[in-house]
Amino acid sequence: MSEPRLIENSATGVGWRAGYLLAAFGIYMADQASKAWAVRALRSGDDRTIINGFLDFVYTENRGIAFGQLQEGGSFGRWFFVILALAAAVAVLYYFVRTPRNDDRILGACALLLAGITGNLTDRVRLGYVIDFISVHAGSYHWPTFNVADASICLGAGLLAWDLILEGKREKRSVASQ
Repeated sequence: MSEPRLIENSATGVGWRAGYLLAAFGIYMADQASKAWAVRALRSGDDRTIINGFLDFVYTENRGIAFGQLQEGGSFGRWFFVILALAAAVAVLYYFVRTPRNDDRILGACALLLAGITGNLTDRVRLGYVIDFISVHAGSYHWPTFNVADASICLGAGLLAWDLILEGKREKRSVASQ
């Protein structure tokens, strides 16, 4: 009697994971489509103001890592970042597979991270740089230009950090109640 139930739980777990991976693929496709739009609409210098004083679409090519750091790497830097992104994707995928089915925050965070990592990895392999186009600013303060994949990575990392903080609080309460 317990054996069919184990199979049912395993199949349900695989189904949920497939759903998260499908969502990650959707985010990846949105990232790639938005970058293709940015190339067509913004590459020639036709910047677009979306919300005056706050949000612009401006085409940039990021040859470095997060927020344009380490741009002077040349060909070595390009392939170093490709290998680094591949290693990160494999680590996140491993963590995704090992996470219990009932931990939706972690599974969602891993899906967001995978979508973002593979989105930027695709650009770096195909083009040698990552296309960024979203520029957020307030007054004279400008956040570094980013893309959908970068936003996905930040959200995924934020969810993981939130989970670590909550887990630490749960452990403290558990120890205090004993």
